[in-house]
Amino acid sequence: MSDFYIVGAGCGDPGLITVKGMDLLKRADILIYAGSLVNPELVAASGATLKLDSSQMNLEEICGAIREGVRRKKLVVRLHSGDPALYGAIIEQMAVLEKDKITPTIVPGVSSLFGAAAALNTQLTLRGVSESVIITRPAGATLEEDHIAEFSRTGETLVIFLGTEKLRDIMARVECPQDTPVAVVYHATWDDQKIVKGTVADIADKAEAAGITKTALIVIGKAVLGIESGFIHSHLYS
Repeated sequence: MSDFYIVGAGCGDPGLITVKGMDLLKRADILIYAGSLVNPELVAASGATLKLDSSQMNLEEICGAIREGVRRKKLVVRLHSGDPALYGAIIEQMAVLEKDKITPTIVPGVSSLFGAAAALNTQLTLRGVSESVIITRPAGATLEEDHIAEFSRTGETLVIFLGTEKLRDIMARVECPQDTPVAVVYHATWDDQKIVKGTVADIADKAEAAGITKTALIVIGKAVLGIESGFIHSHLYS
């Protein structure tokens, strides 16, 4: 029986892949991984006889490799960075493969969203600070319009993916107070992880001075401050 799995690799630290994900990685015959977004230690740990870097492939080539592997009754693992449910473009692949009645089993992973929270020693929802988390991205080549300004008015924790290169523009557009805390977390949980903290007013300058221009997550809101956020103790520990 052939198997096709979409697996979340986690956000950097190879130890953060799930037990199920690692088992599939080791047993895979064909591994198609998301280029440098996936820790090379995970690629090396795979027992696959064929390992393909999808950053060098287009959609049809990726789906073609999966289709051929399934046809040959091989265990195919498509390894995505973080969790494939967030900006993973998995539905585009599934839509192509559905024509051949190929349906994956999806194994979730640790998103950089949670890797960044861990790096900041905080939680994204804090009583009296933020009860919600808003996940979004800025407009660009594949998104005509975003809602960052509207989301920033809520006062809730705002997490922005794929926005590091537009950090200065994003800070100019948010409609929360200029002293609102902001953190930029580069390569969360990787060995070269870097964290820069500031406010809406100065974070762009601080991130630029630190040399962070890509591959980082932007977190806006008082939750960034963790134990210094002015949170209210929950009933659980009262």
